[in-house]
Amino acid sequence: MRLDDEPESSNFEVQSGHSGGGGFGGGGNLLGFLLPMIGSRFGCGGIAVVLVLFAVMGGGLNLGSLVSGGSGGGQQVAPGSTDASQLTPVQHWSLKVLKSTEDVWGNVFAQSGQRYEPTTLVFYTQNGMSGCGAAQSAMGPFYCPNDRKVYLDTTFFDELTQRFGSPGDFAQAYVIAHEVGHHIQDLEGTLGKVNAQQRQVSEKEGNALQVRVELQADCYAGVWAKATGRMEPGDLEEGMTAAHAIGDDTLQRDAGRTPMPDSFTHGSSEERMKWLKRGLDTGDPAQCDTFSGV
Repeated sequence: MRLDDEPESSNFEVQSGHSGGGGFGGGGNLLGFLLPMIGSRFGCGGIAVVLVLFAVMGGGLNLGSLVSGGSGGGQQVAPGSTDASQLTPVQHWSLKVLKSTEDVWGNVFAQSGQRYEPTTLVFYTQNGMSGCGAAQSAMGPFYCPNDRKVYLDTTFFDELTQRFGSPGDFAQAYVIAHEVGHHIQDLEGTLGKVNAQQRQVSEKEGNALQVRVELQADCYAGVWAKATGRMEPGDLEEGMTAAHAIGDDTLQRDAGRTPMPDSFTHGSSEERMKWLKRGLDTGDPAQCDTFSGV
């Protein structure tokens, strides 16, 4: 993907290392224990919607209770550094991807008379903190709706190549664009609407709604890629390989389990490829309506 001449976004933070679980109290330790398992299970689709589910479910699973002793608010996180001189080459490259998403979605929102509010990309290493609680490398990249930021340990890109067999710069860009897709859903109010529905339905139905959220984020990633005009030969194949590798059925098979569709939270490999491709083919976010059952 040709991003060499793309400027970098200034919407970033770099968190210094944090000890895993410090500062969260008993509930925070529980969340810090659960989320890495969730992240390792779901792969690079991230854990955005899982975090949202914690945030909106009542009782002992309320995110505010888990991370702040029942205060009901999001975890307060001290801002990270914004000194670009300390960034690694892959972080600089990630900010080029982020700037490209800002340009694309800024234009999309402007066409409907709206102003796009960019997300912030937070870099951390191994352990960090987000407005949704602990940030740990095992989670994979994720979007936190509480603070509207994307969290990324860029060593995940090595895992994308080694564990998921999905090398290439476009596969990496797809990861970032997918998480930005969740930010778009947040701005559009989609996440809030889905959360309200999930409170009223069974776990099976809630999982199905979550799958639709994830597939729409895949489609939005495709819309972004199409709009950039910067794709190169081989990029499509990289994207399809990554989308296939992180399908729930493929992940479950790789873990030695029989795929169980009722437990899917991100969609099958076929579905993920389908919706990424739809975004790439159409370049139209209106074609990303995963909720209509099309």
